Amino acid sequence: METSDALQTSHRHPSFRILWVLLSILVLVIVGVLSGLVPRWHHQQQLYAEVQSKGLPRVSVVHAKPASGSSRPVLPAEVKPWVEAPIYARISGYLKQRFVDIGDHVQAGQLLAVIDAPEQALELTKARAQLEQAEAALGISRVTAARWAELLQVNGVSEQDAAEKQADFKLKTAQRDSVMEDVRRLEQIQAFTRITAPFSGTITQRNIDAGDLIVANGGKELFHLAQTTKLRVLVQVPQQMTKGVEIGQHAELTIPGQSGRKFPAKVIRTAGVILPDSRTLPVELELDNTKGEILAGSYAELRLSEMKTGNVLSLPANALLFRPEGPHVGVVENDGKVVLRKVQIGRDFGQSMEILSGVKPEDRVIVNPPDSLSTGALVSVTSENQPEKHPEKQADKQPRQQPERTS
Repeated sequence: METSDALQTSHRHPSFRILWVLLSILVLVIVGVLSGLVPRWHHQQQLYAEVQSKGLPRVSVVHAKPASGSSRPVLPAEVKPWVEAPIYARISGYLKQRFVDIGDHVQAGQLLAVIDAPEQALELTKARAQLEQAEAALGISRVTAARWAELLQVNGVSEQDAAEKQADFKLKTAQRDSVMEDVRRLEQIQAFTRITAPFSGTITQRNIDAGDLIVANGGKELFHLAQTTKLRVLVQVPQQMTKGVEIGQHAELTIPGQSGRKFPAKVIRTAGVILPDSRTLPVELELDNTKGEILAGSYAELRLSEMKTGNVLSLPANALLFRPEGPHVGVVENDGKVVLRKVQIGRDFGQSMEILSGVKPEDRVIVNPPDSLSTGALVSVTSENQPEKHPEKQADKQPRQQPERTS
């Protein structure tokens, strides 16, 4: 029995070894084949991708970024005088003398100029003479009517004659009153020869000089008066930002050339309607200028406080495609295909545009897209700017410092 078991074991060992040898050779062959085919396959894929990319249009893409100053946007504003008025002549004549020039500060009622109107003076003199004549005639009529009334008591005159004298007295009284009103009218017109300031302010324009012919209601402005101790700031707020504007809201005003100084202002009124041509809300602010540091008529930049505009994105201006349906952008999908999306434009920052809707921060938007770009076109992306992360998210991802352990 032992001899037979030994013979069987001796026959099994060679067959087992031969099987292991064959399996090892097979594994080596498979490894050799794979080591040669895999690099070749990768090389073919790279070559295919390179050929495909060279045949496709090359584009650069960017990601939409948060609009700078979206929470407190800067708006262009216009500074106006608090009160201003053009001053015209109400009487014709020649300018006899002027007493002020541009830049002069005047008080309400101060004399600015005098107009020489000789025809008007002659009419006033004539009217006054007629008034004296009418008063003299009225005096005689009064005495006559009184005497005839006394004679009527003693039956010295008839009632008809006494009534005629009373009627004549009333007629002379009416004539005197009419001439007196005419004199008052001419005196008021004569007062227009003195040009006075309607309110306190500064002379900003002077369009006449001594000896000039002045025509009443001729449309020529003599002076322009402005009150600049308090200024009026006018700003057009875009429609999407109107919900953040309230009466009494504070703002900061900056003037170009004022070395970054900020002037406080306050919202005092709004128009209450959106202008259909510009889709903006007219807003008026009040600005104190007691020290005269701001010139009326200046261009300014206004930043309203505590404005809630939401998460507003911006894109380069050269990323927009203007089509008859409206502005579009080209977005590259993961498979390299282009999708045209319609966007809503907000404010124009010059080199960039505010995008209110249509794109997301993770979208790859084509820069300088060709006019022939259409949905479904294949492109090759050459460069890509990574999207900016929200500051709060970045702060959350910052590693926290572990507290120091004291031994």
